Amino acid sequence: MIIYEITATVAPELVDDYERYMREHHVPALLATGCFRSAAITRSTPGRYRMHYEASTEKDLERYLAVHAERLRSEFTEQFPVGIELAREVWAVRQAWTGPGR
Repeated sequence: MIIYEITATVAPELVDDYERYMREHHVPALLATGCFRSAAITRSTPGRYRMHYEASTEKDLERYLAVHAERLRSEFTEQFPVGIELAREVWAVRQAWTGPGR
């Protein structure tokens, strides 16, 4: 499993618009590419977010980056030309555990 993770630092005046855009447009559009099997948005403090996209294989992530990323990134930049700093990382899951009852 491959985790594509984006950390966003969002200006206070953009927080509501950012959350709405991610929920209503960006995440559904990203999942519609078929490259990821799940997504989650987490927040540590107001204005500090982490997007977690789970791909089954490295090839799925490569396909996203080659075919879809430019378009989705452009749409995001059109919506938020300033006020949001992004950092991207790719993580390879080495092992995963689940608790009882899962």
